[in-house]
Amino acid sequence: MLVMALCTVCFSCQDKTVKEGKLFILGGGNLSSSIIDKIIEESGLAIGGYGVILPMSSIEPDTAIFYTTAYFTEKGLSNVCGLYFEKGKTYSKARIDSIRNASMVFISGGDQSRFMDAIEGTLIKAAIHEVYEKGNVVCGTSAGAALMSKTMITGNELKHPENDGVFNTMEAKNVETIEGLGMLEKVIIDQHFIIRKRLNRSVCACIENPDCMVVGIDEPAGIFVEGNTATVLDSQVVVLQNPSDTKTKNGLLGARKIQMDVYLPGESFRIKK
Repeated sequence: MLVMALCTVCFSCQDKTVKEGKLFILGGGNLSSSIIDKIIEESGLAIGGYGVILPMSSIEPDTAIFYTTAYFTEKGLSNVCGLYFEKGKTYSKARIDSIRNASMVFISGGDQSRFMDAIEGTLIKAAIHEVYEKGNVVCGTSAGAALMSKTMITGNELKHPENDGVFNTMEAKNVETIEGLGMLEKVIIDQHFIIRKRLNRSVCACIENPDCMVVGIDEPAGIFVEGNTATVLDSQVVVLQNPSDTKTKNGLLGARKIQMDVYLPGESFRIKK
């Protein structure tokens, strides 16, 4: 009851100035103790405030809340709770304020399209942006990482739906994208990157969206984004950028001088905002 009470308090006296917060964009898998420590440090959860877990990507939201909360309870924290919003239901201002006033919002894994479908027509997206604009922390793992993009990969193959997202080809108009949360407007996130062999998919996204950089985050890797700098946490991160015009022939994609960088833990790179 105490944790839920924390989540429903509205701090009307908070500074409304846009400060620009911090993002933890995590590739999936089991998160390391060091990543959780950094989330706690950057959000200030150990000294006050509260965190909210949004599990709407998951087909089993209670399970997502249980396992995500465990990362923080194992660190001795009791001020992180789950809030589930069901598609089509109307929620009070106080419940939306529970997101808006959080020191940390954590979006779990599952299906990123399910999350966007669940929050359609609500103020949840705006509330998450307000968390960031107050200088606080927004985290996402797996599907929650993909959601950080404005141009969001859904995982579906438009031309070969029978392949179940394997992406054995580099064809035009095969990678489905929809609008995500847009925490990063010019970055497309691809998660579980190396372990699930998603280079083909990301190359296609890079060619077809030359204004965006594509960031492939392996598991259990992540990036910590502060300002225009992304710092790699654990494992490897692959960054693709396409400086040239897109070419197509017989439905196949082509491009010249695509830049690919592979970053190691502790290394940083400049990120497009």
